[in-house]
Amino acid sequence: MNKAANNRAPTFVDVFAGCGGLSLGLMQAGWKGLFAIERDENAFATLKHNLLDPKGALRFAWPRWLPKKTHDIHGVLEQHIEELRSLRGKLDMLVGGPPCQGFSTAGRRDPNDPRNRLVRAYLEFVSEVRPKVVLIENVRGITLDFSDERSPSGKVNYAQWIIDELSGLYDVSARLIDTSLFGVPQNRQRFFIIGILKGKKSFGDPFGTVEKMRVDFLKGKGISTIPISSKTAISDLEVFRNEVGPSRDTVGFNEIKYKKPLTSFQKLMNKGANGHLRDTRLARHKPEIEHRFKQLIDICSAEGRLNVSLSSELKLQFGLKKCAIRVLDPDRPSPTITSMPDDLIHYAEPRILTVRENARLQTFPDWFAFQGKYTSGGMRRRAEVPRFTQVANAVPPLAAELFGIAIKAHCFNLPSV
Repeated sequence: MNKAANNRAPTFVDVFAGCGGLSLGLMQAGWKGLFAIERDENAFATLKHNLLDPKGALRFAWPRWLPKKTHDIHGVLEQHIEELRSLRGKLDMLVGGPPCQGFSTAGRRDPNDPRNRLVRAYLEFVSEVRPKVVLIENVRGITLDFSDERSPSGKVNYAQWIIDELSGLYDVSARLIDTSLFGVPQNRQRFFIIGILKGKKSFGDPFGTVEKMRVDFLKGKGISTIPISSKTAISDLEVFRNEVGPSRDTVGFNEIKYKKPLTSFQKLMNKGANGHLRDTRLARHKPEIEHRFKQLIDICSAEGRLNVSLSSELKLQFGLKKCAIRVLDPDRPSPTITSMPDDLIHYAEPRILTVRENARLQTFPDWFAFQGKYTSGGMRRRAEVPRFTQVANAVPPLAAELFGIAIKAHCFNLPSV
């Protein structure tokens, strides 16, 4: 591709934007966000608070024809098709991660999950807008075969289906990536697809460019090129290092009153926060739960069962039915963050993690404040995206920033910020 005119910032639109992790990373990489589509009220409230503030350094341009509110992709396609078509030939990149819960290996994979049908809407969006680049992120489970009676083989692979659908217009590359190699203190495997519009000049595999730029990117951030441990990421948020006081946003809860960062990674995350951290509300554990957590931390540490699910014997001993409970290993990246806050027990303190600690493990900067409910229960969990879920569903901003820098270089011959 030719060098963008006058070194202008390349543009992107984020579909299924969630709370804005992917958009944030791209903006940090020097991209200009035009608008984002997100249907959940809580997630959009977070995106709006952080990336639509007219005074913010990082913010969407946002067109006049699209109200600044929640939107469903089907509604945008139906009501604003002419405005979308006007972007054809102008939009540099369309990004997004179609809702992944039906594909996730952390839950029941269901190819008939209505959320998975949104993949088709995303591909329709691509067809109408014809961006120069398409970037898709999804869970590893999308690469697995599903049973499907409608298929001649009796199976369907959604990753391959998406690649095949894009290949008519795009040169498509795909890769399964562990984002712990990208400075994210979390063993988080995600499937990425990059499509480059046919006829546009580019050289080789774009994922090769990502890998070539990875080490210099991390060194430029002042953080380790080897995977970052949980303790390196969140030790400054330990209760014993800070003070505890009443929560500023929830009556009846306490929160951590933050003091200061301790490691290079923490200093990077804390940049721009001005010492005021949000989302540090502590869970209200009953004394018997704290005692149980303390025992689990001690036993798992002694037996070397950190970062892995509890043994059947331990679950039976403590009367636990939940399969996914793990005690964090302080010396390794965390397991993949999920939408269930009680999946992870702190490595040193008898409690679950705060939203801020989860956000740190996802590389959200400390100034990025989450909005809406903290959790949802029962059937509401399928319809709502509270803070813990917003964090878990997001693309880690640090990984998104590296992708943004690499795609600028690979596809537009533009330097990093």
